[in-house]
Parts: sequence; structure tokens; C-alpha cells
Amino acid sequence: MPAAIEVADIFRRHGKAYRQIHGAHLGRVERRVMGAITACRTAALGGHAEQCEDCGELRISYNSCRNRHCPKCQNLARAQWIEARQAELLPVPYFHVVFTLPAQLAEIAFQNKAVVYDILMRTAAETLRIIAADPKHLGAEIGLIAVLHTWGQNLHHHPHVHCIVPGGGPSADATRWVACRPGFFLPVKVLSKLFRYQFLKHLEAAFQAGRLHFFNALAMRAEPRNFARLLAKLRGIDWVVYAKPPFGGPEQVLAYLGRYTHRVAIANSRLVNIDNGQVSFRWRDYRQDAHNKIMTLTAEEFIRRFLLHSLPDGFQRIRHYGFLANGRRADKLDLCRRLLAAPPSPPPAPAPDYRERYRRLTGRDLDRCPCCGGTMVCIAVWPHPSPQRSTPFWCDSS
Repeated sequence: MPAAIEVADIFRRHGKAYRQIHGAHLGRVERRVMGAITACRTAALGGHAEQCEDCGELRISYNSCRNRHCPKCQNLARAQWIEARQAELLPVPYFHVVFTLPAQLAEIAFQNKAVVYDILMRTAAETLRIIAADPKHLGAEIGLIAVLHTWGQNLHHHPHVHCIVPGGGPSADATRWVACRPGFFLPVKVLSKLFRYQFLKHLEAAFQAGRLHFFNALAMRAEPRNFARLLAKLRGIDWVVYAKPPFGGPEQVLAYLGRYTHRVAIANSRLVNIDNGQVSFRWRDYRQDAHNKIMTLTAEEFIRRFLLHSLPDGFQRIRHYGFLANGRRADKLDLCRRLLAAPPSPPPAPAPDYRERYRRLTGRDLDRCPCCGGTMVCIAVWPHPSPQRSTPFWCDSS
């Protein structure tokens, strides 16, 4: 059976050539992403060695990079995040609503990631909360989790936000729970129109404040009349808001969230082949009934597309709004549970150590020898230049 292919392999083989060709256009974030993924779980990041006290079996574990763009470093973060959300689930239907930017805005978003992505996430949340608060539609304060994705299956730049929303919320006077109609949350056409209005309002304000920058082929957008023409064009098209059917129950919500919260542009499992300077990977063509296909790109183009999705430093791509907002979540959830006559939230469990997390994720005990079941003990540790930025690789399982 051939060895599994990783994004790191592509960077190791073709990253140097890519830097030589595109170095003048690579930002600090993109360089750091390439370096972190290349070094992940190699001797470059340090590690430790363990040996079985009984049979002498030796195991060497290299540290992981923990970069949020690394395909190998998301499972632990995802598991921890989902575990923390377990106590926040309510016994109500949950809905999945997706807000997508029109293609005409994708280039502007790419050149102004921090500003436009923030507007996209805030606007999606505002849209849901405003329509839900309207008594004509629901008349309740809702909560939601929003997750930013910037890619499509073919790795092109495709900014959109996934929102997971409980189907109801406290009334305006906080005296009763207002539930949505069975199988229906909010009208998509109404959401789409308000989303368009809110987004363009915030985008125009950012332009007026000088927070948007335009380069190369978009340089003409910096001229106010040209930008105004773009806004007028965008006001005349339909914006895509898609509401999926409700989940079957809270357990399905957690499983579903796990598919979206810590996903990266492409998983290693989708890579098929690296050969003769080309990369082949599996993708799903949603324009043809979600048929599974193989796409082959030059390594240079694959790296370019992968790096399109690097996020600015400090940007929060998972956000909580409404009664799930971080500052008041505990009190608001207690209110929701009282109004639903549901049991109170269980107290948070103490955080397990790395080995316990690994055991929960994989079912394997790192303290036991895989050969004889004896005790594994650490016999050597070699440091990493920045130890706070890495952890033993067994803290993540891919």
C-alpha cells in the first residue's frame, strides 16, 4: 500500500521553487503557513523518545506545528471545541444557514481579508438576528455559531459563512421560549435581501473610512465613482442564502459541527498523487449533482490555491452571537433552559491532559507499549526553538 500523501510533501518538494518564483508577493502569513506545515511532526520542531520498560520497544514522537492551516493539526482542536460545546446544546431543532459572497466581491475580499471577512461574518449574524427578532417572522432573540470558510471543492476563493442556529429563542421580555415552525426557520428570500443591504452598507462605510485597499487589476475601484458603480451593480443581483433542513437532534449537531469548525482548505485524505510536478486530488462537483471527480493541477497552482485561504493573524473564524455570545453565554443559556423546562447545564468537566485526549480520540493508550502492553517511559527530549508553539505530535491524531 503506497504511503499517504500530505500537503507537507507538496511543500517539501515544490515549496522552494514556489518561493523563488513568487517570493515578492508572499506575505508573512503565507510564508509562516508553508514553513509550519513543512516542519510539522519532523525533527525540525523537536520531540521526545519513549521506550518500553519490558520489551525495549522504542517510539520517537516529533512535535506538531499547531498552525490552524495545517491539515494534520486540527483533530485535537476540533475535539476540544466540540467537547466544550456539549454542555451548551439545547433540546430544540437546529438549523444550518449559509451566507455566500457574490463572485464580484471575492477579489475585493481577497485583497482586504481582515476587513471584508469581518463584515461578512458580522452581517450574516446581524441578518439572522434582525429577522428573527421581528414578530412577523419569529419575535425572539436567537443565538448562533458562525464559521468562516473561504474555499470551494476546487480550492478557488469562495468566501462564505456557515451558521448553526437553534430553532427559537427567548421572547423580547424574556418570559417565554418562542419556537420556530416545525421544519422551517426563517424565509430565505427575506434573509437574502437584508444580507445584501447590510453587507453593502458596511462595505461602503469601510470604503468611506479608507479601510479598503485595491491593487493591480482592482486599482480602479479606489476611485469613488467606480466603487459606487460596483455597489449599484451588486444591489441589482440576488445574493445566495441557503437554509438546510433541520438536524435530527443535538447529537447530530455536534457531529455536523465537527465537519465545519476546524476544516482547512483541503484534507490530506483528498490528495491522490504527486508526480512530474503535478498534484491530483479528489473533489466534488456540485454543478453536476455532486459527482466525485479528480482534478490535476501543477504543483505551483496547487500551492497558490492553498495559500489563498490563509487567514490574517488574530482573525477569529469561529464566532458566537446572540445568546451564545461569549460575554453572557452562561446566563443566557440558563435562561433558555428555564424557559424550556430543561435540566440545567452540567458543570464543566476538568480538562484532560494530552494523553487522555489522545486516548479519547483514538482509543489507544500512549502509556502502554503497542507490542507487549508494558509501560512506556520517556528516555530523551530534544527541544524546539519556540517550545510554546509546538506540542508532542501525539496530542493530535489525523
